[in-house]
Amino acid sequence: MNLSLSDAFARFGAKPSNRLRGLSAMATDGALVLNCSQEHFGHPSRGVLRYEDKLSRQSTTPRDTEQLGRHLTLARDGALPVRMVVCSRTATKSGGCSSSWHIRPDLIGKVAEFDGDRFVIDFVRELMIPSAVAARRK
Repeated sequence: MNLSLSDAFARFGAKPSNRLRGLSAMATDGALVLNCSQEHFGHPSRGVLRYEDKLSRQSTTPRDTEQLGRHLTLARDGALPVRMVVCSRTATKSGGCSSSWHIRPDLIGKVAEFDGDRFVIDFVRELMIPSAVAARRK
């Protein structure tokens, strides 16, 4: 599903401070919503999707970068869940670039590392609650 950045954040109950290039926001449920770029994902182990990046790499405004740093600190220190919004860029016929976003509501992340610049978020599939699985089988 191709969404705008604002629409993607809204799916998690959050609103980015910059509707075109926002990096993060806090959702109404307390989760950190993170704007992720496809090229920074990896698979360190089975069942884990890892996102690694640096604040110093961000090309947006210093205000957005500082806000992302504050959000990462809150999520790390409070063991808050991280929700993923993924940016996809495609080349246009005119030689430019077009961006769209999609979400992965099935993945929940946790700040694994944050040293003030480099950060690592590990995402895993949200586990189904056993009682919900049992109810579905009836």
